[in-house]
Amino acid sequence: MDAPRRLTLVTAAPDGSGEEPLVRELYGRVLREARRDQDRSLEDVAAAVGMSKQYLSEIERGKKEPSSEMLRAVCGALGMSVEHLLFRSGRRLGAANRTSVTRTVNRQVPTLLAA
Repeated sequence: MDAPRRLTLVTAAPDGSGEEPLVRELYGRVLREARRDQDRSLEDVAAAVGMSKQYLSEIERGKKEPSSEMLRAVCGALGMSVEHLLFRSGRRLGAANRTSVTRTVNRQVPTLLAA
């Protein structure tokens, strides 16, 4: 029963505003992808951690700012280290920053050429 693996590349804020995503949003995206890659439900992971599935869903959607203890517990339930969560989140933040700088430079080029 091999489900297709879902991979998502995030290069900017989800609303397209060009603003940096919040750290809690990045953590949430990484945690959701890890859970889905394992074909696990919110209920399964939440039960393993000892939290409600609603709270885990809010963490995954970047609506709640989880404590470091909560992040460690969710990472543990997913078989992932906190270091791995930080690394993947940091890479996404770097990608978002590079995209934001590129957009800013591209918007300024026509102005500079016209001057």
